Amino acid sequence: MTLRRRTVEHVFGTLKARMGTTHFLTRRLKNVRTEMALNVLAYNMKRMISLIGARRLMEAIPG
Repeated sequence: MTLRRRTVEHVFGTLKARMGTTHFLTRRLKNVRTEMALNVLAYNMKRMISLIGARRLMEAIPG
């Protein structure tokens, strides 16, 4: 349980803190899914920037 708290549950705490509240700002399942997807995308991008840097992240994106 201690290992699980360190590896998984901090992500949800971080996402909730980033949202600023403990509830979603939108209503209806479709909108909540979109809101959660945007929060997860922002979390993942911030994490990748801290791990590999913005320049390497931009180079890794095709286009």
